[in-house]
Amino acid sequence: MLHFVLLIACAVAIYLSCEWFVNAVEWLGERLNVGRMAVGTILAAFGTALPESVVTLVAVTTGATPEAKDIGVGAAMGGPLALATVAYGVTGAMLLLQRRKRRAQVAVGGPAGGAAPEPAPELGTSKDMRRLAKDQTWFLPVFLVKVALGLVAFAFKPVLGLAFFAVYAVYFWREIRSDHEEDEEGVELEPLKFQPRAASPATWAVVAQTLVTLVVIFFASQLFVHQLDAIGPMLGLSASVTALLLSPIATELPEIMNAVIWVRQGKTKLALANISGAMMIQATVPSGLGLLFTSWHFNTALVWSGLITMVAIGYLLVLMRTHRLTAGRLALAAGFYVVFGLGLIPILG
Repeated sequence: MLHFVLLIACAVAIYLSCEWFVNAVEWLGERLNVGRMAVGTILAAFGTALPESVVTLVAVTTGATPEAKDIGVGAAMGGPLALATVAYGVTGAMLLLQRRKRRAQVAVGGPAGGAAPEPAPELGTSKDMRRLAKDQTWFLPVFLVKVALGLVAFAFKPVLGLAFFAVYAVYFWREIRSDHEEDEEGVELEPLKFQPRAASPATWAVVAQTLVTLVVIFFASQLFVHQLDAIGPMLGLSASVTALLLSPIATELPEIMNAVIWVRQGKTKLALANISGAMMIQATVPSGLGLLFTSWHFNTALVWSGLITMVAIGYLLVLMRTHRLTAGRLALAAGFYVVFGLGLIPILG
């Protein structure tokens, strides 16, 4: 019973911390004079992915056995899978809920007149879709190489880990230098939680709120994962299933919470940018660490997770490029995670 209570308490702590984190990171972006999209793709994504990257680093560098090091490899594969399926799916579901709420408000205020709205206007303009598609286009070939390297063995493979760091450096520079003309005009930031009465909070308060919330997110996320590890066997799940199916969702919970909060605030572009930016980090930094410090050899379950990730991104990329992505179709991305879970049954059985 204690594990379930702690699980719920950790989830609440992560959500509340993420509310304070997104509030701080928007002000941080303003202080650093980076574009609004870079706030999601770089600042928020880097902040929430940093704890997971630290866990991967510890696992691959200090693991006493190959099995212990494999935990880091599994995390490097599970993170992108959870983001490409569950995180995008939850974002789509939240958009559908927001749409229903708006319709209910219109119904209370009177019948809605005029022409029917365009499909999924809440996902942004065609320019927004092109930018999001560009992020996925960066991710997919990097991830494909990442999976391919897990299927082969050769002497200089560890050195290629440095190439993954270089790819992220190029992506980082591209996002930071992106044109501010694509930013939303006249966006007003909510008051900083640390200084709610200040029209323009002090820089130290912005940095302090960002760091404090990241620390809380890190420890709450780790405790959440430990509770899942304990609850899994209680539900009749093997340790392997818990590690491959439940732990990735737990480790990506901050990104999912960020998306929920930003969609609720009407900042869908930031929510989607946070997910795509976190995916680029997960495809490069943990992979680079894994290549440098482990054999980077995939078993059947890891190959299956890589395949599902690529199929899910391919599905979304086609919809983005053809301008057919809607909130409902975005929500369907979560179904790929269900397919992944069903596929684990014969693999681990």
